[in-house]
Amino acid sequence: MALCAVIGGADHWTEVVEFAQARQTWFAKFLELPNGIPSHDTFARVFRLIDTEELEKACNQWLCSVAAHLGGVRGVVAIDGKSVRGAKEANKHPLHIVSAWASQSNLLLGQVRTAEKSNEITAIPELLKLLSIQGCIVTIDAMGCQKAIAADIVKAQADYVLSLKSNHRHLCAQVRSWFDQSLKENFSHQAHSHYMLEPGTASHGRIESREHWLIEVPEHIQRATKYWTNLKTLAMVRRTRQVGDKTSEEIHYYISSLPLSAGAHIIAHAVRSHWAVENALHWSLDVGFREDACQVRKDNAPANLACLRRIALTQLKQETGKKLGIQGKRRRAGWDTGYLETVLNI
Repeated sequence: MALCAVIGGADHWTEVVEFAQARQTWFAKFLELPNGIPSHDTFARVFRLIDTEELEKACNQWLCSVAAHLGGVRGVVAIDGKSVRGAKEANKHPLHIVSAWASQSNLLLGQVRTAEKSNEITAIPELLKLLSIQGCIVTIDAMGCQKAIAADIVKAQADYVLSLKSNHRHLCAQVRSWFDQSLKENFSHQAHSHYMLEPGTASHGRIESREHWLIEVPEHIQRATKYWTNLKTLAMVRRTRQVGDKTSEEIHYYISSLPLSAGAHIIAHAVRSHWAVENALHWSLDVGFREDACQVRKDNAPANLACLRRIALTQLKQETGKKLGIQGKRRRAGWDTGYLETVLNI
């Protein structure tokens, strides 16, 4: 009942009960309801008590079955975390969930919570254990740029493209310096691959261009990278944005297990695809489900409700018959049980 209600537009327990009461006849087709619809206090109490780890295991098993039904996971798998800002009790950190998103399939592959007083560095290895990512390219931001995580990705027979920033300041400085020198010399002494996306007009009149370079790890940097499993190449991405008369530039660096022969265009695709986890998952949860505004805070309830939201979002994303946004699909599912059955695939 809670899952169907969340798909149909409910954002908290009172709305879950209102939805269930309005659809009691429909629920009675496949549920025994000798005492009618439970109260919102019962929903709140039950979801506070449900073991979150067990619910996440069930959720991840279901997500794996969906991926298998779609023919397996292919392409880029973006891993990133999101905090549920409203689910914060006094003197505690907000709930933080790390998710794996298959950019090509538009599918959530798995999720884990970060432990209290911990961060994504400890959660990502646990998430990788749940995934079948053979042959994929895994992208992670600078927080996940860790030797152990790179080793886990290679062990899973996948490749990685990891954002390199100041948390590895010595390596980052060496990579930056070498790219600066190579650019000045026009890569005359450095084998490389280059790919440029032609300038195009983005939203609000912005003109953006992105230029990518891929090189093998030079000999003088190999000492600093020898403990990184299967690290083969370094990448640089330069983004230029023009808004009116103002021009800004951003430069980012990446380390990868992909060979130079893969080409800079593959790096461009992987880096660009990583933003799908922000746009298709995190943004959809905030806008389509108002996740950050949710005030459910007690015990296991925030994590369990977050799990339901992600299941609901996955089902809504996989339903492509209606050309609607997530909010529009949720409203339609709330109005029309026939469409709700389509979303649930029953």
